Amino acid sequence: MTLPRPMQEFFSIGEVCALTDLKPHVLRYWESQFRFLHPAKNRSGNRVYKSREVELIMLVKHLLYAEKYTIEGARQRIEQYRRSGELKAEASRAASKTTLHEIRDQLDQVVAFLDGAPAPPEDAP
Repeated sequence: MTLPRPMQEFFSIGEVCALTDLKPHVLRYWESQFRFLHPAKNRSGNRVYKSREVELIMLVKHLLYAEKYTIEGARQRIEQYRRSGELKAEASRAASKTTLHEIRDQLDQVVAFLDGAPAPPEDAP
């Protein structure tokens, strides 16, 4: 389960993983594949993501997982958004869609539980 988008400015890789429901190795791989995902590092050498980067990660996740783009296709689509000036709006929209889908899934689970279905295991998505 991902958490609602908070209003803080900087996030650790662990916080980004919790927000996006992605594993750290996926984020690190995406950094190598998408040039715009380049988090700064703090004095300790840990990645520090800006809120804008978190939204871009959500856009990448949406394009890859929901829209079924390849990495190259997602790269091209994001470049199209950037050239047309729609990147910020699309990144925000993707983050909102992901949050809404997750809320819907959780509500479906609650309704199923209230209808007598067994509760899903603790580690189920």
